[in-house]
Amino acid sequence: MFRFFSVVTLLFFTFNGYAQKVEIVQSSPVFNQVPFEACHASTLVNLGNGKIMAAWFGGKHEGSKDVVIWSAVKNGKTWSQPVEIANGIQNDTSRLACWNPVLFKAENGVLFLHYKVGQNPRTWWAEYKTSANNGKTWSKAKKLPKDFLGPIKNKPIQLANGNILYPSSTESLDEKTWNIHIEKSDAKGKNWKKININCDTFGVIQPSILSYPNGKLQLLCRSRQNVIVESWSADNGETWSKLKPTQLPNPNSGSDAVTLQDGRQLLIYNPQTAGKNWWEGRTVLKLAISTDGENWKDIYTLENHLKGEFSYPAIIQDKKGNIHLSYTAERKNITYVELKLTE
Repeated sequence: MFRFFSVVTLLFFTFNGYAQKVEIVQSSPVFNQVPFEACHASTLVNLGNGKIMAAWFGGKHEGSKDVVIWSAVKNGKTWSQPVEIANGIQNDTSRLACWNPVLFKAENGVLFLHYKVGQNPRTWWAEYKTSANNGKTWSKAKKLPKDFLGPIKNKPIQLANGNILYPSSTESLDEKTWNIHIEKSDAKGKNWKKININCDTFGVIQPSILSYPNGKLQLLCRSRQNVIVESWSADNGETWSKLKPTQLPNPNSGSDAVTLQDGRQLLIYNPQTAGKNWWEGRTVLKLAISTDGENWKDIYTLENHLKGEFSYPAIIQDKKGNIHLSYTAERKNITYVELKLTE
């Protein structure tokens, strides 16, 4: 078991006429001693009763055949020891890497674990498991229907009618083309449908979904163009506008966002541009807030370094209003933070 150190940090930021206060309630690595050399791509889900589950992939290195999906649960201020919950074993003589877990708890109480299996993001396929007891036990792995990938990095959302929208994307075999799209299922994760999006000339992957009143939705995407790219829907995700750039920089690195209970939008991202090497631009990690999805203001700096990688964040809000986030820390650990926004 690993215990938190608890800190309280206050930051005041004037936004739209009022002072925004960020209070860090808890901050800690998710684990200390583990049987893998590297880890990445964390995801979070609220289990209720003060419990938060995290999952990530870990192994020798990204893409290594021994990479599996790991999970741990925070109960109060203590994380459980990480356990393996999915792997890429095909048979007695063959196994492949696992990638990008995404946890999602549906309104009917079923907990979903989505993840990918394959040699790389150009050839991987989608598998998932379900749990009826908050992850104490899991079903056998199943594949999604042919040509569906499910959520690529960030969490789905469930609409008022029960349908679930999954932010998805593809990478071409020649690595030249990146495109986003939406996948939709019913409330039980069945009857899948693909919804295409006009990506224009952008190279984009790993969208996150934000919601607004009256069926309005927004996608924020990782891009190769040094900027977060967006698309909008006015009909609960059935159709989407052509992609356009936001004013938010993006160093070809994953971000995540969440619609808060008060209707505001909170984004966690690397506010830099790409460098010569893939990891450059991932040394600073910030939170930004918006009331309309168009005008964003940075309100807190989580990491600020001259070198290193602090990336691939996940962010959720619990029913009490507290915000929980996680991100890769130097590929050696997953950092977890709980915070409050007060005015």
